[in-house]
Amino acid sequence: MSNFWQQLKKPFFTMAPMADVTDAAFRRMFAKYGRPDVTWTEFVSADGLCHPEGRRAMLANLGYTEEERPIVAQVFTAHPDKMREAARSILELGFDGLDINMGCPDKNVMKQGAGAKLMQDPALARALIAAAKEGVDGKIPVSVKTRIGFNKDELDTWLPELLAERPAAITVHARTKKEMSLVPARWEHVARAVELARGTGVLIIGNGDVKSMALARERVAETGCDGVMIGRGLFGNPWFFAEKEASLDERLAALVEHTDLYESLFRDQKSFEIMKKHYKAYIHGFDGAHGLRAALMECHDAASVRERIEAFLKHRSEASIDTLSAA
Repeated sequence: MSNFWQQLKKPFFTMAPMADVTDAAFRRMFAKYGRPDVTWTEFVSADGLCHPEGRRAMLANLGYTEEERPIVAQVFTAHPDKMREAARSILELGFDGLDINMGCPDKNVMKQGAGAKLMQDPALARALIAAAKEGVDGKIPVSVKTRIGFNKDELDTWLPELLAERPAAITVHARTKKEMSLVPARWEHVARAVELARGTGVLIIGNGDVKSMALARERVAETGCDGVMIGRGLFGNPWFFAEKEASLDERLAALVEHTDLYESLFRDQKSFEIMKKHYKAYIHGFDGAHGLRAALMECHDAASVRERIEAFLKHRSEASIDTLSAA
């Protein structure tokens, strides 16, 4: 078995899988400007991956480059047979690992009995891990991403069920499903997960409210976890893992580059509107930020985004010259 997890230097720092965020364009930006120790795809439906028509759509979300390795594909399902089949596909696609989503609070996902709903069915959760392991035939590691409980803290009963199946790693988002992301992450629960996993060989990754690498390292020191997964803290900052403070010009250039990548990769597959969720993160903290964001929200392709950014920079440059002349 090729288990890249065991080869990582600890602590390690990973990209969180985020729907309509960690697509190929987003990941390529990080591969270029500051690669995480482990990269994750958006989650995809195992059921869809097993259907001829659905597979074509799913494959668009599973494209990756060699620069993104080690890269883990995340899937969700409530059907062990579909998990087994999807796991074979993930293996054939050359991924370094497979991760099972057992924490997503999306209602459509939970209606299927998947995501966070699995916390209410430990037997099915265990069956899914076992099926995934069968599907990858021991050739790549299987991991799990979950939460501390469904409506309340259930870590002491929930985590041992997962640990019994010996996944390679478990990411613990330090909130319940009910809490969504509406309350601060409680990292004392990650410390408890580390205690529960001691002696099993299963790595524990903490997740929740990490806005900087400095804070990530603090969380490791506090909890003893093997690694930290970062989600929303990555928005608009492909330099996050490199710990670089980018200039405004660099941020705007990256926004244009990210938009160009998105359009070239997903022109006929995804709505351009999805790209716009990144603009607020790229554009903040300077005079004219609000107006520029509003202007970009009116754009519907990469060319118009580039034009708006260039016009803003030209106006900013001319204003600076006028200020100097007046002085």
